[in-house]
Amino acid sequence: MNIMNRFRIIISVAFLLFGFFRVQAQDLVVKTDLTNWATLSLNVEPEVRVGKKSTLALGLSYNPWTFADNRKWRHLRVQPEYRYWICRPFGGHFLGLHASYTRFNVGRVDFPGHFLPALVENRVQGNEWAVGLGYGYHWIISTRWSFEAEVGLGFSHADFDEYRCETCGDYLGSRHTNRFMPTKLSLSLIYVIR
Repeated sequence: MNIMNRFRIIISVAFLLFGFFRVQAQDLVVKTDLTNWATLSLNVEPEVRVGKKSTLALGLSYNPWTFADNRKWRHLRVQPEYRYWICRPFGGHFLGLHASYTRFNVGRVDFPGHFLPALVENRVQGNEWAVGLGYGYHWIISTRWSFEAEVGLGFSHADFDEYRCETCGDYLGSRHTNRFMPTKLSLSLIYVIR
């Protein structure tokens, strides 16, 4: 099954999931994460109120691009999140519990501060599963527009194959990692659906 078919299945499941909840005015928003756009990753995250102080969101992120010099940040990520709002949904402070699955193919990327130096000369391809806790704040700009910031920390497990970045991509072996790390960092622009 190719990546686009997987993406279509994930979107269909998301809409079925959200269809189980009764949606009223200001109970459904759709957002996009500006930090994902900084890596040219297409993304959307519908969020629906499911209780007096709780919401459920489903973040989807997709990057199909390969850049010059065989640089890649390709991935498909699904990240559901349950949020508890301190005051009321879609306004103010919130705490979140999120999980994610990411299928990735990343190489020739030099992060700021030379973080993950192995990715400068090599490419990794595999899967990551993560779970974490988040904290965020939601600012209301107008009746239909909002902005929010969230940071999350948690546990990540990844299984991947490593290759050299030359044209042939010599296989270097399989690896796995388990670590505590940031699991979410988002600055999102939000549109309230009525």
